[in-house]
Amino acid sequence: MKEKFIKNMEFSKVMELANLVEYQAGKVISVTFVQNDAVSITLFAFAKGEGISTHAASGDALVYILDGAAQITIGEETMKAEKGQVVVMPANVPHGLDAIDNFKMFLIVVRK
Repeated sequence: MKEKFIKNMEFSKVMELANLVEYQAGKVISVTFVQNDAVSITLFAFAKGEGISTHAASGDALVYILDGAAQITIGEETMKAEKGQVVVMPANVPHGLDAIDNFKMFLIVVRK
């Protein structure tokens, strides 16, 4: 069998990315597809009012909003991101986010 680099997803099948994770009231649900020293790829579903507290990551983080809306803070700047929009959070800059509504995001973190 060939080595696989992506987990928790079926191969050779067309899928709707947003359907691979479900909302749960009062929770943040995540599915990790890749986690190593160079890259992390994770799909999240946030219930309204949930979030990720301010932190800094060692790599650039690209967030693609698949559903709903979130308030994202990067450094001192706060912005609203909605379905279909993308935001890049630079490495080593504090950032966090809060679910304005239920929202799903696809997160890719790329490290040196």
